[in-house]
Amino acid sequence: MWVTSSLTTALTPTAIALGNFDGVHRGHRQVVQPILNGTAAARSRRAAALRELLSSPQPETAPAGSGEWPQASPPERSCPTAVTFNPHPREFFTGQPKSLLTPLEEKVAQLTAMGVEQLVMLPFDRELADLSPQQFVEEILVRSLGATQVSVGEDFRFGRGRAGEAADLQKLAAPYGIAVTVVPLLFCQGERISSSNIRQALKAGDLSKANRLLGRPYSLVGEVVSGQQLGRTLGFPTANLQLPPEKFLPAYGVYAVRVTGAGTADAPAAGVMNIGIRPTVAGCQPSAEVHLLDWSADLYGKTLTVTLEHFLRPEQKFSSLEALKAQIHADCAAARILIAAATNP
Repeated sequence: MWVTSSLTTALTPTAIALGNFDGVHRGHRQVVQPILNGTAAARSRRAAALRELLSSPQPETAPAGSGEWPQASPPERSCPTAVTFNPHPREFFTGQPKSLLTPLEEKVAQLTAMGVEQLVMLPFDRELADLSPQQFVEEILVRSLGATQVSVGEDFRFGRGRAGEAADLQKLAAPYGIAVTVVPLLFCQGERISSSNIRQALKAGDLSKANRLLGRPYSLVGEVVSGQQLGRTLGFPTANLQLPPEKFLPAYGVYAVRVTGAGTADAPAAGVMNIGIRPTVAGCQPSAEVHLLDWSADLYGKTLTVTLEHFLRPEQKFSSLEALKAQIHADCAAARILIAAATNP
């Protein structure tokens, strides 16, 4: 995927899915789908052109990340593009960091798997915030991105003071020949599918609801780094994951998980993950540690993807390390049963 924060380096023309897409949940996928309706052959040709661009050396006069690559030749058809905002508008206006369900690398992976070929992260600053709805359409969508098609959710708002609604976008884009698809809100079992509702479910430890709204298990992606190695002394060696600082952590507790990236050639490895501060050993900083069942190889330096399949229990403080060890035995046994049942229903 081509990822850029500079409008001068975006591949144009574009078919745009517009939104924040934090979580890339089922509702987001409905918004993205309309821009992916080109033929497989056309997508293949665009992908080949993109690979050729990415393999070209960067000009010596343009330092890495400077956003000064020359504009690529327009692809044969509009490039399927997700357009987001960085930082999140709420973070810009409140000045408070916002935790993310899908930090950048995870978002890129999810969108790429869908067939999106470009991610444009519009720098959300005062200048962008002050654009009127009409200016946003003319300056961003038309002049800079060469949009031929736009897809948004029913609740999409844009322009200064969130004055523009989805219907306004349709009216403003029509004179430029830009078709705007407005996707209705998506519900699951009476619950609106939204990033906010997914966060609330994760915070409450309702993993089944969060995964249902996401359309997949919630995942944590991080590099294995050195920890206190307490698990090894208890007979349960754990991999300590270094997560992006902006990653949203679910309720503290113990989870049955599946792990990829450890080196298993076939199916993901089953495991148990603890997320929290480890009160039994006087921990104070949140950590995410995973113990792989039936696994003994070294994991240091590997990047693991851990999908949370079942919430086993909340984090708790035990009276002794022996009591903690006994509970870990029980957690591993429960995880083994649940993962096996899901694998062989």
